[in-house]
Amino acid sequence: MATKKEKLEEKKAKAKEFNKAAFEKIKGGSGGFMQFIREQNVVGLAVGLILGTAASALVNSLINNVIMPPLGFLLGSADGIRGLKVDMGVTPAGEHAVLAYGAFINDLINFLVLALVVYVVIKMLKLDIKKK
Repeated sequence: MATKKEKLEEKKAKAKEFNKAAFEKIKGGSGGFMQFIREQNVVGLAVGLILGTAASALVNSLINNVIMPPLGFLLGSADGIRGLKVDMGVTPAGEHAVLAYGAFINDLINFLVLALVVYVVIKMLKLDIKKK
């Protein structure tokens, strides 16, 4: 009959074997994850997202700080195009109803310039050429 010490050693050996098998399963699973990261180009997508966000901030700065102030000066508004508003009157609650169409025009110009920049970058990098 086995002693307590032998039983304890046997339990330790089984636990060690179980841990080794579990570790191999985890290691094999993470290998599949790393393969997915490589095959789906997740890192390239993340880099593109970060650069796209930075480019968007740059284009917004160009529009808000370079393009809009001269337009506002010509229109006589300190806020640039954003300052273009139409007062529609007073509501029954006593508040002024304002149609701020200048903000919409500003956002439309933002969108159009950003779309133009993306178009130019794609054409310059020749990313629009389909692979055969």
